[in-house]
Amino acid sequence: MAAGRRERADAVRNRRAILLATEDLLAHHPPEKISMEQVAAAAGVGKGTVFHRFGSRMGLMRALMEERAAALREAVTDGPPPLGPGAAPRERLLAFLDGVVETVARNKGLLAALCHASTTAQRPAAEGDEPQGEHPFHAFWHDHVSALLAAQRPDLDAGLLSDFLIGALQNERVLRLLERGETERVAGMLRALVTGLLDAAPPADEDTPRAP
Repeated sequence: MAAGRRERADAVRNRRAILLATEDLLAHHPPEKISMEQVAAAAGVGKGTVFHRFGSRMGLMRALMEERAAALREAVTDGPPPLGPGAAPRERLLAFLDGVVETVARNKGLLAALCHASTTAQRPAAEGDEPQGEHPFHAFWHDHVSALLAAQRPDLDAGLLSDFLIGALQNERVLRLLERGETERVAGMLRALVTGLLDAAPPADEDTPRAP
């Protein structure tokens, strides 16, 4: 029993050391220039340990991005309003999109590398695999935005609008704006788009005659 607890503690400690080492390397190198050997050396573990824990370099980058996105998810599920429960859907939506922009801005290089790896991967998806290009944090972002849009404006196609809004933050030109530090410009435009959508008049019923 004690040996099992020690093994689990060692595994947790190794995982933390590997992720911290990866973060430090990312501060000085783009994701595509970081090797598993570099990570293992910086973390003080064997290369086999890194592969065992994360499977591949992109698996490691993905795990790091998921951890960085976890803070936003926790704020949404358990934090105070307007991000957390208790605020109106409109307020929560605008606050959440600000949070997503900030998260993307702080991790633009990592996200760009993940998106590039997803779109260029040639391996066919095995049974039970997630679809290529789909990341758990993106799925949560999409579902949360979709739910808030539907709560505020049930007449809109919330799922498709969520695809557009979240997808815009993966656009290369938008990522370049964030690279230049124009986070508030991007966040402001996203807020303007969403506010315009929420304030727009509902579409006319097709059965209702339109004015000439």
